[in-house]
Amino acid sequence: MIRSNLGFRRPFLALCLVAAGLGLAGCKDAPSFSAVDITGADYATGFSLTDHNGQARTLADFKGKVVVIFFGYTQCPDVCPTSMTELAQAKQLLGADGDKLQGLFVSVDPERDTPEIMKAYMANFDPGFLALYAAPNALPELTKSFRIYYKKVEGKTPTSYTMDHSAGSYVYDTQGRVRLYTRYGGGAQALADDVKKLLAE
Repeated sequence: MIRSNLGFRRPFLALCLVAAGLGLAGCKDAPSFSAVDITGADYATGFSLTDHNGQARTLADFKGKVVVIFFGYTQCPDVCPTSMTELAQAKQLLGADGDKLQGLFVSVDPERDTPEIMKAYMANFDPGFLALYAAPNALPELTKSFRIYYKKVEGKTPTSYTMDHSAGSYVYDTQGRVRLYTRYGGGAQALADDVKKLLAE
């Protein structure tokens, strides 16, 4: 998935070359991100989901903030808590601008992730983060539109299963446009630096 994302940078680079040939300014000042720049992507462009408080949510609700969306599940043993911890740390690193970063967690385990469970899970990281959920029959279409992989892996009992899933996050600018794809384990500082660049645009 990351490899395909890189293709979206080519049109922008081509425009920069044309602008340079015409003596236009601006492209040379484009920020360089630690995450994969997917500006202009035609996927992961939006959602209509319900948060753990029962409120309907879309990207428009967070205009003016940089939004980071991660797909996971609350019983995830490692990738999910690590990613959410990094996101919370990035918010702290932003200092006074921390309130301009909105963390969103989308469950790929609607069978077990009730609103109450997800609300308690978010409280472990940051009380301002929101968990979102889709109805089980709507989840496949949602994840397809985000190019997110997930698969149920059966356990020893019917309720002890795990979920294989994509481990990266999507980052949106203050206008709700998808801009970056962050790889798992990229680090809180790198994420905070990217968020600062988006806020400065």
